[in-house]
Amino acid sequence: MKLNHFFRVFHITILSFVFFTFKTFATENIDERVKKLTLELRCMTCQNQSIYDSDAEFSNDIKKIVKNKLQEGESERDIKKFLVERYGEYILFRPLMNYNNIFLWSFPFILLIIGLFFVVIKTKTKKAWTIYFVFFYLAYMVSQ
Repeated sequence: MKLNHFFRVFHITILSFVFFTFKTFATENIDERVKKLTLELRCMTCQNQSIYDSDAEFSNDIKKIVKNKLQEGESERDIKKFLVERYGEYILFRPLMNYNNIFLWSFPFILLIIGLFFVVIKTKTKKAWTIYFVFFYLAYMVSQ
C-alpha cells in the first residue's frame, strides 16, 4: 500500500517536472528568437546600433512588437516584412534581395568578371585563359 502511494507521488512529480521544463524551454526559445531577430534590426534613433543592444524607447517598442508577434506564431520573415513596410528597408542591417537593389548584390561579381576580362586581353596566352575559366567558375560557385 505504501509502495503504491510512493509510485503515484513519483509519477506526479515526474510529470509535473516534464511539463514545467517544456514550458521553460518554450519561453527561452522565444527569448532566443527575439534576441536573434533584434540583432538583425537597426535602431532608427541610434547610430547603427542593433535594436537588441539599444536602450532607446524605439528599440524597446520594437522588442515588444517582435516578442508579441513571435508568441502569436508569426515567422521571422513575416515580422521583417511588417517592419520593412512600417519603417522602410533601412531598419534591416542586411538589405533584402529584390529588383530594387539587385545591382547592389551583383556589383562585386560584375567587377570580378570585368577585371578577369582585362587580365585575359592583356596577357593573351593559354595560361591566362585557364586562369580566366578557373576564376569564372569560382565566381559562379560563390554566387550559388
